[in-house]
Amino acid sequence: MPSPKIITRNIWILSLVSLFTDVASEMLYPVMPLYLKSIGFTIVAIGVLEGFAEATAGLSKGFFGNWSDKAGRRLPFVQAGYGLSAVSKPMMALFTFPFWIFLARTLDRLGKGIRTGARDALLSDETTPEHKGKVFGFHRSMDTLGAVVGPAAALLFLHYFPDKYKPLFILAFIPGAIAIIFTFLIREHKVRQVASNKKAPAFFDFMHYWKSSPALYRKLIIALLVFTLFNSSDVFLLLKVKEAGFDDSMVIGVYIFYNLIYAFSSYPMGLLADKIGMKKVYVMGLFLFAIAYAGMVVADAKWIYFALFLVYGMYAAATEGIAKAWISNMVPKAETATAIGTYTAFQSIATLLASSLAGFIWYNAGSAATFLLSSMAAAAVALYLLTFKVTATPQMAS
Repeated sequence: MPSPKIITRNIWILSLVSLFTDVASEMLYPVMPLYLKSIGFTIVAIGVLEGFAEATAGLSKGFFGNWSDKAGRRLPFVQAGYGLSAVSKPMMALFTFPFWIFLARTLDRLGKGIRTGARDALLSDETTPEHKGKVFGFHRSMDTLGAVVGPAAALLFLHYFPDKYKPLFILAFIPGAIAIIFTFLIREHKVRQVASNKKAPAFFDFMHYWKSSPALYRKLIIALLVFTLFNSSDVFLLLKVKEAGFDDSMVIGVYIFYNLIYAFSSYPMGLLADKIGMKKVYVMGLFLFAIAYAGMVVADAKWIYFALFLVYGMYAAATEGIAKAWISNMVPKAETATAIGTYTAFQSIATLLASSLAGFIWYNAGSAATFLLSSMAAAAVALYLLTFKVTATPQMAS
């Protein structure tokens, strides 16, 4: 277990908030497409809905991260973001009008955009550069644990109440509401403002940060985004195991298994990153990704797929939280939310492009070409990251 001196009260509370929010979200993740089809949405309409919702989340991460830094506040953004996501869950079940469904889904993703930069900055504010890996790894472990509990709860509910989707959306509000309550226990520390004007900045103001940000930050972000362009949605991995002969229950089961490995590996990976360096652990994660994706091409037994998802879970643990911890160490404290928000905004857009590219390649050249290209791209980015030094820590100097 982590030391209580490193994992502070605020970090525990934020981690519990993320856990309960993820339970709510992941309860609905496996059934969302089924529910939407049951109320008349076509595959095309579902694609448009998800694309618009994710684009909303992506662009808003940069805007609200920038606003949090300029206002010198974190907590209001955290509370508003988690609040919107919680309220959006039962909204999906109240009415089935297309506009209403679009509104509810967009509010959910907007909530994620509002809270992401401020929450990660709040985590960063709670610790020192020497312990960022542990803190972000611990938070990621708790967050991902929700992705284990959520689908398991949904499977259990649907086992006893088949096709009863609407009550599931109502039930998902309960862990979301618990998360909101926890946010009122957070104690915010004062953040130095970078501007005296507390008004909201222009929506795309965060993009100006690119020019003024540290050179090493830009180098790192470019590498991470190149990788993201070849890192498509996990849906393609689930489609691959479905193609390999897994039934629906086993597909959800392997997804839960992946999240379990992810959850229990995140803190150890953060611990290792603090000990040997963020870059080494992140690069190791990219090579694990390359192995997992290349393995998908040659796997010929179900146990091999489970082994590959174990490797994939370790990749996720070595990269997701580590990337944010690494970024937070490269920028001044008062710019943390903007730096992370800008990165996650560009990352969301790149992920949308990646999924479109993966779908195009899969359709025209088959699944093997999709996974091989992603594997080679990850290995190339890993080798690139090894060629330059990105270890500056402005926060350590302050």
